[in-house]
Amino acid sequence: MAATCWTRRKFLRSTAAGVAWATGGARATAGLLSFARQGTSAAPEIGSLEELIASAPTARYWTSTTSATREADCLTCHEAAALPENLEHKHKGNIVRCQLCAQGCLIDDGERGRCRARMNRGGELKTLVYGRPISVHVDPIEKKPFFHFLPGRAAFSMATSGCPLSCKFCQNWEISQARPEDFKPTYLSPDRVVRESTRRRAPIVAFTYNEPTVFTEYLCDIARIARREGRRSALVSCGFMQEAPLAEMCQVLDAIKIDLKGFSEDFYSRVCSAQLAPVLRSIKQVAASGIHLEIVNLVVPTLNDSTSMLTELAKWVVGEVGPEVPVHFTRFHPDYQLRNLPPTPVATLEKAREIALRAGMHYAFVGNVPGHEGNSTHCPKCGEVVIRRHGFLLQEIKIDQGRCAQCRHPIAGVWI
Repeated sequence: MAATCWTRRKFLRSTAAGVAWATGGARATAGLLSFARQGTSAAPEIGSLEELIASAPTARYWTSTTSATREADCLTCHEAAALPENLEHKHKGNIVRCQLCAQGCLIDDGERGRCRARMNRGGELKTLVYGRPISVHVDPIEKKPFFHFLPGRAAFSMATSGCPLSCKFCQNWEISQARPEDFKPTYLSPDRVVRESTRRRAPIVAFTYNEPTVFTEYLCDIARIARREGRRSALVSCGFMQEAPLAEMCQVLDAIKIDLKGFSEDFYSRVCSAQLAPVLRSIKQVAASGIHLEIVNLVVPTLNDSTSMLTELAKWVVGEVGPEVPVHFTRFHPDYQLRNLPPTPVATLEKAREIALRAGMHYAFVGNVPGHEGNSTHCPKCGEVVIRRHGFLLQEIKIDQGRCAQCRHPIAGVWI
């Protein structure tokens, strides 16, 4: 059995397809970031941060000291008991409360939120990443990973800079921890994204690589156009958003994969500078919305690989969102600030999968270990392999009209 550990970056650099812009024809990128830093001759030049800010559209999901006129607005920052009856309150400066992600940043005029992608400009929140993807690639949908959503299809995958988390093991830290002005990308309108996905014969548009929540306005506009054109949209997310923006995303997307990075508040605080509770809330919200959901748990040696944590995670998933949600236990690769740790032992991933199956999970996978039997989907009734995979590659599918071809048991997923 092969034990190769594939990182996202290694996969991108190993493929020959690269990125071909509409403006550049067959020009391809050799890596994840090259075209974004180089730009193209057709790209609108933004020579300074001030020009970027001036061209930035107004964001959604925020309130400010200049716009708050209702008690509901004031309660985003103040306790009810502290509010005067007439709601008149003196503030120092034009402060914005961002209501996009669970960080809930209070942002002074001229400053940014934790994600670096949204800035307070005179009491108005601006999105600095709308129309500014810095990574575009065509991937197999299995790479996201989605194993039960349109298997074998290509996904036109894109990202901007920025993320509200600071995960020490991030494999895409060059873009997730970057600022928008670090790159000079070509402006790509939502309708052009959809045209490009059609030209590249990718029936799915995937928002991935960084945390797409930071470009919610852009992704929702793209997804609406994609649906109108008969294409699907998928989100790869840390799940650290507030309920209202997630509700909008659930209305326009077809699939969401959430990274459940560990199962303790301590882990989220120490390793990701975030909290677990909002992620669990998001998983339950997506499941309740009825769109396709998958979950990934990156198993990091010594940090989130204990039997007790894996057991609690599996029990929570089965009990709260059901046994048919696919869950991927994925191999960690040393990167960013955790280069001191070894890759996850395959035996640990096998243990995690076995714990999940014993807890009643129907579809538990071993990820990032190409050739492992845990890459494949088994019928939960008869045990037959209904989708055989080798890493990201689809080798065989034996599902007929959403059912196991052997015993006719329903296989949860989106197949057509």
